[in-house]
Amino acid sequence: MRALIFDLDGTLIDTVYAHVFAWQRALAESGLAIDGWKIHRRIGMSGGLFTRAVAREIGKPLSDEDAARIQSRHGALFRELLPERRPLPGAIDLLRHLREEHIPHGIATSGRHPEIDASLTALGVPAGTVVIDRGDVLRAKPEPDLFLKCQEEIGVEIRDCYVVGDAVWDLLAARRAGMLSVGILAGGYGWDELIAAGAFRVYRDPADLHRSLDELGII
Repeated sequence: MRALIFDLDGTLIDTVYAHVFAWQRALAESGLAIDGWKIHRRIGMSGGLFTRAVAREIGKPLSDEDAARIQSRHGALFRELLPERRPLPGAIDLLRHLREEHIPHGIATSGRHPEIDASLTALGVPAGTVVIDRGDVLRAKPEPDLFLKCQEEIGVEIRDCYVVGDAVWDLLAARRAGMLSVGILAGGYGWDELIAAGAFRVYRDPADLHRSLDELGII
């Protein structure tokens, strides 16, 4: 049976730009001023890889301690900026449909608890749903570990998994995992960028994907 593995931020929940603002402020507090659009292009990476990449881009290397401190500050700012989370159109109905039809699915995110907890609650994700976060794997996106761990927990074959994500990092990680991928436009990447990164299909949002499950061979 086919299975769906979902990214979280920008795929199921409208949080991408809050992450951008939180990262921008956390970096600025550490003397790392950077334009918002440059941050957006890296949302979806693991926090550690993100901070190192940003620091390299602006020519100010960070120690592991500095990177960890900035990541922690980002998490606090994110929860402050967005205490309530808004599911993207159709996300709740799509997940409910998958549960009711017993279609295997899970969530694999570069985020961590407790930042993701409010998002999972807003989506109505019940206990027992497979949710893999950054703390469950050694390496996060664009490495494939999150998706492979989710696939293992769901209990399906790699070849039967579709990864659904909004960022090129999701699609790159899916390719490395040997899985087909589906792009979602709600995170801010363009259709052409997602196709170029390897997306099998691209949809506007979860509602559009829900209407088109037959294109993926899923009822």
